[in-house]
Amino acid sequence: MSETTYPQHTALSLAASGVPVLPLRRGKVPFGNCTTCADNACGGRPNMKTPGPCRCPGVCHAWAAATTDPAVIVSPPWAAAWRRAVCVGYHPGGAGLTVVDLDDADAIAWARTSLPATRTVSTTRGQHWIYRGAMRSVNAVRPGVDIKSTMAYARYLGPGTGHIADLPDTVRALAVKEPSPARPAPHAVTVPAGPGSGQCPHRTPAYLERGIAMAVRRITAARSAIHATVYRAFLAVLSTHGRCGCLTDTHVAHLFTAAQSKGETARHCMDAWTNARTTLGL
Repeated sequence: MSETTYPQHTALSLAASGVPVLPLRRGKVPFGNCTTCADNACGGRPNMKTPGPCRCPGVCHAWAAATTDPAVIVSPPWAAAWRRAVCVGYHPGGAGLTVVDLDDADAIAWARTSLPATRTVSTTRGQHWIYRGAMRSVNAVRPGVDIKSTMAYARYLGPGTGHIADLPDTVRALAVKEPSPARPAPHAVTVPAGPGSGQCPHRTPAYLERGIAMAVRRITAARSAIHATVYRAFLAVLSTHGRCGCLTDTHVAHLFTAAQSKGETARHCMDAWTNARTTLGL
């Protein structure tokens, strides 16, 4: 054996071909930030969306840590991470690539009839279709389909089969937001007042506005488990304001817009809203 072993050896090979790599730990997720970089207090890495002064030698900041520098890959902090890593991750956008992540057989069947053939890599549950060209990353563009390119990472599962094709407009179109913000169904905002006078119990409009603002911040700050975070935020708003009739279309649109900014579709927003109402018996 050489001084490097898999997955570090694989990472060095990929980096030599111009693909930025990072180690992934159990659960196929990036390593957490070190104490210096906790909560992004360092300002982030220079290649993140919000540039910062971070000079941390460790494997911090998820996809933004991905590198093609062999000196970094074999450095002591990274070497320690590789020994704990279960697989290699890479930043598709940094390599000028886009991965269409197909999670199940239905998604694969859709791709075969809707997208041009390209390099294909088998995954645990489905396939990665890899195209030449970078674009915005978006989750759940349709059932079982995610797009991973800029500001995202993908798991390296081998070279795949087939010739890589240029990124088609059909894939780019998947990331385009729906033409208008999702408007909740009328019943989602015309909630009947509870028993009694029907008067809103909140002392000032500011109480409601603060509640909406807190829910929006909770959604936009989420870095993982977006579906669950959106549902819990909707549930919190409805549990406090869902029975007095003070919610308006504008309030709910703020919540839906925040959810869509994190990659949720209009359908997912409506499903989460409906499920929250059902849970509360509204």
